[in-house]
Amino acid sequence: MSHSLTDLLYGFSVAFQWHNMLWCLFGIVVGNLIGVLPGMGVLSTMSILLPLTYTMHPVAAILMLAGIFYGSQYGGAISAILLNLPSHPPHAITCLDGYPMTRRGQAGLALGTTMLSSFVAASIGIIIMILASPLLVHVADSFGAPEMFSIMLLGLLIGATMSRGPLVRSLASTLIGLLVGTVGIDGDSGRLRFTFGTFNLADGVELVAMAMGLFGIADFIMHVNREPPVIPHASLTLRDLIPSRSDLKRAFPAMLRGTGIGTLFGALPGTGPTIATFVAYAFERRLSSTPSLFGTGQIEGVAAPEAASHAKTQVDFIPTMTLGIPGDAMMALILGALLIHGIQPGPQLINEHPDIFWGLIASFWIGNILLLVLNMPLIGIWVWMLRVPHRILFPSAIFFIAIGVYTTQNNLFHIWEVLFFGLLGAIMIFLDFPIAPLLLGFVLGPMLEENLRRTMLLSHGNAAILFTHPISATLIALTALLTGAIIITKWRAANAPPLTPADEDL
Repeated sequence: MSHSLTDLLYGFSVAFQWHNMLWCLFGIVVGNLIGVLPGMGVLSTMSILLPLTYTMHPVAAILMLAGIFYGSQYGGAISAILLNLPSHPPHAITCLDGYPMTRRGQAGLALGTTMLSSFVAASIGIIIMILASPLLVHVADSFGAPEMFSIMLLGLLIGATMSRGPLVRSLASTLIGLLVGTVGIDGDSGRLRFTFGTFNLADGVELVAMAMGLFGIADFIMHVNREPPVIPHASLTLRDLIPSRSDLKRAFPAMLRGTGIGTLFGALPGTGPTIATFVAYAFERRLSSTPSLFGTGQIEGVAAPEAASHAKTQVDFIPTMTLGIPGDAMMALILGALLIHGIQPGPQLINEHPDIFWGLIASFWIGNILLLVLNMPLIGIWVWMLRVPHRILFPSAIFFIAIGVYTTQNNLFHIWEVLFFGLLGAIMIFLDFPIAPLLLGFVLGPMLEENLRRTMLLSHGNAAILFTHPISATLIALTALLTGAIIITKWRAANAPPLTPADEDL
């Protein structure tokens, strides 16, 4: 434990460097704003700002992207509570009790409870990351190429099945990402693969261009005609945001339970914060002595899901940074930013790049305190920003996308890549194909291939090495069990008897 505290103090020394602090502040302010604005998603924003990371120090780049990620979770609750408008899916459940509280004049209490829940959950999530790090350092030396291949295979399967909707479509999206990841120069033979005769693809598809197209341009194409919501006039004072002692007595246990649920789901990559918030809300409703009142403005119905969302957000960084398994598309973008700087995520990250790992953990605490301080006086400004018409917001964002992707390598071909993936993303959204598995397949595919080749070289072509190493064999077994569970679940759903009219009435 003392060793972890020493590492954490080192992390604070990194995070408190002025340039790291400025980028962290920039990230959380932008993330907070984007969380408030419906339609301007956090994925779009992170992809637009990804070119900035090319010229930044890796620590500052990760702190900025992480700040956008968890800062957006704060902002998303504001529009959900004040307008019954969930800018992001995890906050849909917050609307159920948050908006009724607003309608009866308790908007400040709902927002104050959200801020407190978020801070408590994030703090507990950070402590869990600190406590888990010594174990990860201990097992780091046991990970070689076979173990890395096995864990990437498990991560790929989790990524392929993490999206809602038909499994076949998620698998198809993942396969597209794997195919796109093979474009470029083969690492062993040095030959060009799938470049279609153009040398612009020799280094592969540009991650920044793909992310901007799939999550920026595609989203703008689909939502450009959306009108901004009608904002009611509301004034909130600092006193309105402070819960009373009786309110805290009801909300605090719900915060802790929601934090526990969010932490549990955070340790399972691919589950997503939306599932955690719905489970936390359902759990609170089941525990309540008056479950019928949920949906009419219960403070527990706001505290529990918001705590679950923020705990999940913080703990999500554990599998991403230490195992190289991104739990969702936003984590995949952060993983991509590490790869851009030549940093390989995995168990060795803590030993090889302690400034990034411990600086990131320390920045979480700094960022969450800044968010708590900033949100109280700035809520009125965030609400005012909701009035910005999308017909002004989206073209401005597209302009910055074009500038950003060009300045990464001063190559106009990358703008064409953005356009291609923007159209592809819009088509996939229209056909209800998930986009996140495509990006995950693109990020994990090359690492999967590289570690498989290393494994085969070590074993002289004998695949049995994957089953003779204990950690690799365990991960392969988990992959097989997960595959079997998915097949059985889908088979049962397909062969379930149709509901009769009597069943539907029940």
